[in-house]
Amino acid sequence: MHRVRGRPTGGTHVTAGDEIRGTKHGTAPVPLSVLDLVTVGAGRTASDALRTSVDLAKLTETRGFHRYWVAEHHSMPGVASSSPAVILAHLAAYTERIRLGSGGVMLPNHAPLVIAEQFGTLEAMAPGRVDLGLGRAPGTDGATAAALRRTDRLNEGADDFPQQLAELTRFLDDDFPDGHPYRRIHAVPGPVQATSPGGVQSPHRPPVWLLGSSGFSAQLAGMLGLPFAFAHHFSAQNTVPALDLYRESFRPSEVLDAPYALIGVAALAADEEKEARRQVLAAALNMVRLRTGRPGLVPTPEEAEAYDFSPMEREFVESWNANVIHGTADEVRAGLDDLQKRTGADELMLTANAHGGDVRVRSYELIADAYGLPTPA
Repeated sequence: MHRVRGRPTGGTHVTAGDEIRGTKHGTAPVPLSVLDLVTVGAGRTASDALRTSVDLAKLTETRGFHRYWVAEHHSMPGVASSSPAVILAHLAAYTERIRLGSGGVMLPNHAPLVIAEQFGTLEAMAPGRVDLGLGRAPGTDGATAAALRRTDRLNEGADDFPQQLAELTRFLDDDFPDGHPYRRIHAVPGPVQATSPGGVQSPHRPPVWLLGSSGFSAQLAGMLGLPFAFAHHFSAQNTVPALDLYRESFRPSEVLDAPYALIGVAALAADEEKEARRQVLAAALNMVRLRTGRPGLVPTPEEAEAYDFSPMEREFVESWNANVIHGTADEVRAGLDDLQKRTGADELMLTANAHGGDVRVRSYELIADAYGLPTPA
């Protein structure tokens, strides 16, 4: 398999690892980052949710969070993040320093050339601060995945992921070998511009991350020497085994000389513990509906409190919320510290799902304060 390479030619050399490893601030054990699903609450619009994303990106940038990723989902009324590249372009206009990326783009849903073009464009908009996180799941149900991919042979996309990744990387680096049918095809913006008369190309190229909730991507990321992001927030039982597999499989590369793994963590802080419990109950009800084929907008806490959960639904809620770190700021900080110690994660990427945007913004404020993260000048 083609190895994922380093930097494009032309300009000043940038070490790939420098664009991956974060810097921790305050008393946080590791760098803190954000995963945004652009959740839409009942009585709210997608425009409201996107305004919250702008507010969150601006807030977390000023408070020292390292990166802000947007997840790809489809056909879910309560999740307005079907087009991560479009949202990231919007956020780039409101931020200056925080890294922006996909958490992730579901590669089998797209042609690799299209992704290379989209993220090359993002890199041109926000030089040196764009991440390309890739997953192999569809980010939706099977019928929607078939509509996205124009095929009902969905397993082919997942099984072909290593080949799709290699093709995408060749487009990003513009280095298809002589004789390859794509040798004369170039992802623009991209390295080919440095080889044109008078051309100057940015020294940056979006670092590729592999995302996963099982061992497949963990092992592949390790073999290729890539950074790895694990979805602890919905696959907590697999976190430690996957991270162990990643570290055991790791081979140094032009990208990284040592493993670097972040985990996605569901975390919500509120001024009072009772309020945090109310908010996560509403988010859990949303998951109940999604898992039973009834996806909808995130309900209000009042609706969740009045809902008559069946015994099976109640069991699901308790299991789901056991992996959501929630409570007061101090309780959330303690939970995050413990999780980082147990997993050895190099970075924690926090996702706060709640009905109201103001609740989500307040959660990140409280967590930043609990860790003594930088405050705006």
